[in-house]
Amino acid sequence: MTDPSAPAVSPPPLRTVDGNPAPSALLFDTHVLPDGTRLRLAGARPERPARGTVLILQGRNETVEKYFETMGDLLAEGFAVATFDWRGQGASSRSTPLASVGHVASIEQLALDLEHVLEHLVPERMPGPVAILAHSLGGLVALHAMERIEGSVERLVLSAPLVQIPGSRTTRRLIGAVCALLHGTGLGFLPVRRAALPGAEPERSDLSSDPARLRRNAALARASGDWAVSGLSASWLRAVLKSCRRLERSDVIARMGIPTLVLTAGADSVVSPQASSQLAWRMRTGHGITVPGARHELLQEADRYRAPVLAATIGFLEQALPRNVEAPPLDVADIAQTLEKALV
Repeated sequence: MTDPSAPAVSPPPLRTVDGNPAPSALLFDTHVLPDGTRLRLAGARPERPARGTVLILQGRNETVEKYFETMGDLLAEGFAVATFDWRGQGASSRSTPLASVGHVASIEQLALDLEHVLEHLVPERMPGPVAILAHSLGGLVALHAMERIEGSVERLVLSAPLVQIPGSRTTRRLIGAVCALLHGTGLGFLPVRRAALPGAEPERSDLSSDPARLRRNAALARASGDWAVSGLSASWLRAVLKSCRRLERSDVIARMGIPTLVLTAGADSVVSPQASSQLAWRMRTGHGITVPGARHELLQEADRYRAPVLAATIGFLEQALPRNVEAPPLDVADIAQTLEKALV
């Protein structure tokens, strides 16, 4: 995954743990964006000819390593896979000295990064056509950018997308006002919320009901060291709330044209499952499936939830990224005989 137009930058080392093997064909790279931000990218192709590429958009405080299992599943189905760490988290650049605080000035900033990856990196390095599999924050970014990426993406699958933060409208407005004040006075980089280590308490986690995957992800978070994000900034929260409000507008929803599958976790307490289901219903190209009892991280959930989620994802994607079926060998003699009979 080398881009000759980008400055030569060595990709950060891989950080992984036992029980989380990287796909054998996975390659890493670092790309420098026009504003100097460095994004860590990863990609892999299946052993047989690829049916297209699935670009995985991560959620908040996630890294490439967390999606090794899902990458392996998609590769086994014949898809090439690619992903990258968002700016402000993982092994990508920070824009604030508080490296442990997730910070971004606007969702538009992340949307522009996504556009750049789709326009300049994926076409040069990965086979088409392209579909997106986005989780949580990644879903919000994909929805925000949908009008502009429509020509580059065939299908969009949203896993528990961040369409709305739970709570009353009054509470969200109050939080938004406080965060906007901090952002406007130049203090938007300050943390307003700290998050527990993912999987630290498996029996009480609101992310997944699978203890083994929670322990694996907790080990990954510890191994990540300074890549991990333990809190979020006032500007980050302001940006998310602002982008979520935009998704309530009928004119914005009417312009969403990419066929989209919205997978909602029935027991989600991190984002609003009701808002996600309603958005799928309002979209003219939207389809919604709710997984009863599942928690927020559908792709990190117990197999009884994860398996149908993966099956629905693959079934939806293969409508636009079909399997490459090899044509039977050409039998010239048989063709000649058929023509002879037809001409008699």
